[in-house]
Amino acid sequence: MKLSLVVPVYNEEENIAQLLKEVKEAMFILSSEYEVIAINDGSKDNSLAVLKDKAAKDEKIKIVSFKRNFGQTAALAAGFDYATGEVIIPLDADLQNDPRDIPLLLNKLIEGYDVVSGWRKNRQDKLISRKIPSWIANYIISKTTGVHLHDYGCTMKAYRREVLQGIKLYGEMHRFIPAIAVWHGAKIAEITINHRERRFGKTKYGISRTFRVILDLLTVKFLTKYLTRPMHFFGGVGIFSFVMGAISFLCAFYLRFIGYATLIQTPLPLLGIFFCLMGMQLVLMGVLAEMIMRNYFESQGKPTYIIKEKINF
Repeated sequence: MKLSLVVPVYNEEENIAQLLKEVKEAMFILSSEYEVIAINDGSKDNSLAVLKDKAAKDEKIKIVSFKRNFGQTAALAAGFDYATGEVIIPLDADLQNDPRDIPLLLNKLIEGYDVVSGWRKNRQDKLISRKIPSWIANYIISKTTGVHLHDYGCTMKAYRREVLQGIKLYGEMHRFIPAIAVWHGAKIAEITINHRERRFGKTKYGISRTFRVILDLLTVKFLTKYLTRPMHFFGGVGIFSFVMGAISFLCAFYLRFIGYATLIQTPLPLLGIFFCLMGMQLVLMGVLAEMIMRNYFESQGKPTYIIKEKINF
């Protein structure tokens, strides 16, 4: 089983050499064929120089260098695109992920799972700025997607290669891969891994990232549930808006009937008109979305289903 280790790198010059040393030691114990795909995400320090020096001495180390910083999701996407292994394992370059946990991920994968997600149960990060926002985000993601994991933000995971094929990543969506994989029929497990305190460099994550993750979660939820039937979403909200408009009109006429207020003395008629117009716009948006969706699938010959297996064809 060939392994592809994908390592996004952004200003980690002090950590790279030690990480590659630990990876080599872990792979020596496994005796598995492997490659390390390091993605230099526009580093401003000497990270690229250190990577080139290590790659010159070890052909298993491969480098993809971006022209500028595109973010962790783009770096992982590039690593997945260039990976050739049967199993793909991303891990952080900051030494907080322990390469010695790779065998644990693989052992769980061999039990019949398609994705094994790491759980930093004893996380060595600051409580206010890192742990609490992460707990909140994990809770929201689990409730929204229906795929319950303790640690969506943990980079260290093991994927079977076929799971990642066809998954396109944007924004901060790399953390949602397990949920997307489950929606595509993959079998997922979660195991506790070691998490170490950062020794060198500065963290690239802040509390603002939590809000971006939540916004991307809405996109993922829409794409996975309503991609092939957008009218169900826009039409549903539109019908609700029409109903609210009708209720507003009925209340306005009722108040007029009992002599409590005339139609010009209450804002309910205007509110009813607003809801009806908004409902009409949403329904029309649903129609446009349906046309775009059909053009997307039919022009590219994309099926609206996923086949697990075919027999006697």
